[in-house]
Amino acid sequence: MSAHSTPIPMIAHKSGPLAGVAEVPGDKSISHRALILGALSVGETHITGLLEGEDVIDTAKAMRAFGATVTRVAEGDWRVNGVGVGGFAEPTQVIDCGNSGTGVRLIMGAMATTPIAATFTGDASLNKRPMGRITDPLALFGARAVGRAGGRLPLTLVGAVDPVPVRYTLPMPSAQVKSAVLLAGLNAPGETVVIEPEPTRDHTERMLRGFGAEIDVTDSAEGRVITLKGQPDLTGQSVAVPRDPSSAAFPVCAAILVPGSEITVPGVSRNPTRDGLYITLIEMGADIAFENPRDEGGEPVADLRVKYSPALKGVTTPAERAASMIDEFPILSVVAAMAQGTTVMQGVKELRVKESDRIDAMARGLEACGVTLEETEDTLTIHGTGAVPGGAVCESRLDHRIAMSFLVLGLVADQPVAVDDGAPIATSFPVFEPLMAGLGARIERTAP
Repeated sequence: MSAHSTPIPMIAHKSGPLAGVAEVPGDKSISHRALILGALSVGETHITGLLEGEDVIDTAKAMRAFGATVTRVAEGDWRVNGVGVGGFAEPTQVIDCGNSGTGVRLIMGAMATTPIAATFTGDASLNKRPMGRITDPLALFGARAVGRAGGRLPLTLVGAVDPVPVRYTLPMPSAQVKSAVLLAGLNAPGETVVIEPEPTRDHTERMLRGFGAEIDVTDSAEGRVITLKGQPDLTGQSVAVPRDPSSAAFPVCAAILVPGSEITVPGVSRNPTRDGLYITLIEMGADIAFENPRDEGGEPVADLRVKYSPALKGVTTPAERAASMIDEFPILSVVAAMAQGTTVMQGVKELRVKESDRIDAMARGLEACGVTLEETEDTLTIHGTGAVPGGAVCESRLDHRIAMSFLVLGLVADQPVAVDDGAPIATSFPVFEPLMAGLGARIERTAP
């Protein structure tokens, strides 16, 4: 059952060629960050292309609770009048972040060095996810977390009265942890340093610089060293949110797999820290062209022209690529099942602590559909044969990407593929159903 609605069972049937333009929503990661940094700035931030999924709306509500003025002007068009660094007010209600691990972790970082307290909760999925990876480094600034054993939500975070700067090496590749530490460092004196042995998506660094923070990124023997000068005067900006490459992955992979398809996906982010899936698909033999490359809102973007690709082959994705495609492994596993040969996904243990254990969720659903595979704690190996029997009802496990992945599989499997609950799709891709239907996909809701 989803956090914000009753379950919505859905089913996908084998479809004819997909065609048309897939205008996917704005990038979820950038949308969260634009709202938070707008709230931490002085003056007005104007955001266009904001993703209006449940996750991002929950972050907008949280920024209002901390004292910022957040106004929706029109679809995707939002204005934030911020309170400045260190200006958050203590919220009078519990901050409910729904299904969003990004939202709750970044918000915790943003408030951790202000002397206020806030209580955070989420849905059943979010309340199972590990928060110690955030509260441990925030404690180094002087913040204190009080709550359930294991650091899980609900918990109350008490911000530092006299914050101190921190030097922190990430124990795992996580843009959420990195971003939480950097946001906390904004209201700490001196320089906060984050070292990441493996690069992760760099939207926070790019956006901090755009809002006026002094931030330096260098490479060293330890990895990427990110140095932030604390207590800057951030100034409201105009932010154009590019389209989300993680959302684009679903129509892109569907077009690759459905015979005769050709679609265009305009304005998709080509940030190199988010590009791993597209690199992998091309290695597998996918017909993807990147047209009209340009820069929007400090992010490289391009239009994707995607055609049916009948000669897909299995590949090995190296562990060092995992961080750049961590949200796309579920849909990649569907492509791998339809390819010829074995695909080995390495370095994917972070998938086990996402909205669900995504390795287990995909493995069980694919096995139910007739796919042969093996898994370890850190790998998923899929033996593709070019065809999938299908015919199963797969558990979405309150996870939007699991639900959408199995629905894409149903477009090409021999028998229809169903999911027990498609409601979580609204957290990141609220227009998934009409968009896919407009391309020609046969996806429909069924009676509960």
